[in-house]
Amino acid sequence: MSSATRGSWVSHLGALRYQYLGALLVGIVLPVSLRWGGEVDGWLLPVQLNTTIASSLAILLGLLGLRQIGALPGARESYYLVPVMLASFAVVLVAMLFGRVEYNRYLFPSSFVLAILWIFITQSVAGRHRVPVFAVVPGGRAERITSVPDAVWKPLERPQLPATRLSGVVADLTADLPDEWERFIADCALSGVRVFSVKQVQEALTGRLEIEHLSENTLGSLNPDALYVKIKQGIDWIGALAALILLAPALLPIGLWIRLDSPGPALFRQTRIGFRGKPFTVFKFRTMVVDAELAGDARTAAMTEHGDPRITRAGRLLRRTRIDELPQLINILRGEMSWIGPRPEAEPLSAWYEKELPYYRYRHIVRPGISGWAQVNQGHVHQVDDVLEKLHYDFYYIKNFSPWLDALILLRTLRTLATGFGAK
Repeated sequence: MSSATRGSWVSHLGALRYQYLGALLVGIVLPVSLRWGGEVDGWLLPVQLNTTIASSLAILLGLLGLRQIGALPGARESYYLVPVMLASFAVVLVAMLFGRVEYNRYLFPSSFVLAILWIFITQSVAGRHRVPVFAVVPGGRAERITSVPDAVWKPLERPQLPATRLSGVVADLTADLPDEWERFIADCALSGVRVFSVKQVQEALTGRLEIEHLSENTLGSLNPDALYVKIKQGIDWIGALAALILLAPALLPIGLWIRLDSPGPALFRQTRIGFRGKPFTVFKFRTMVVDAELAGDARTAAMTEHGDPRITRAGRLLRRTRIDELPQLINILRGEMSWIGPRPEAEPLSAWYEKELPYYRYRHIVRPGISGWAQVNQGHVHQVDDVLEKLHYDFYYIKNFSPWLDALILLRTLRTLATGFGAK
């Protein structure tokens, strides 16, 4: 078998239909065969058929979820394989329990484990063939794209495609390119080679969206999906209520610990700018000494530096584990915040950023969140240059506003809680 043929076969191994078919064979047919062998009656038992259908549906939902999440910037399917498949099987299991559908307690968990094993192996084998390879047309801002990681770049010296596997051709379509390169781009499109703009590829690989001119990204095209906004608000409210009930026994001891560690109230209140630019009062567990925000001018006092001396002993642990954010469940119940969204800034900082950064107020088009796309990628920042990058993450989140992006942020937030990434 030639290397090209082998490479094509390996890349097809990662295709959805092959992964699903293989998962059905390994995760369902194999354990059924080991359990019942040639006993046809065992294969056709109602409980057996129920479980087969349920497992098949759970595997399909898991694979579709993985593909949606894996298509987002910096998301590797193998990293989220277990939690996504666990969520998929859990949803199907809950549906069976509510529907009082009998299922085989041997096959269902066996399908879960074996399907994960099969998908992991195929992803590992096909993974090296899934790194995108782009030919880069010279001119304009195209050269700067080659510094972006997570892709292989092939700068072109003449209007001719290289003899290698390509994911597409990248060019600065806003630049005034020579006629020969314009014809080359047109020929690529006509021959079926995908042509991408520099901004399009940069956005997809970095997870950041720069708004430089209003004509390039109209506000209408960036408006979040109105239906999902309503659905998400309902999910947020139910989740916050459930979390508040479950965590209530732990919240009181945490508040008492804060009071014993340093004088002052357990809760910290601060005015921040939220949905549609309206100010609201955010609630957090106090992690600094009392009246810490009164030290110096309002803008400087609202910033938190690394090793900030105002942070209490209890506050350091609360900040690292993000436990200090838990009282914001109250803000979610009040409709002021969401679980996922751009982090709300203190009023003095927001006023400063609005003067320094164009389109900053546009981030208020969605509800602010306890965690967000900028937080899991960048961490906590407050200087203007860093906030500009943060703004690009916020714009990407708004443009790609979807349950899949929220799911990825949630999974990365769990990793952040374990590592303390970005805490101050």
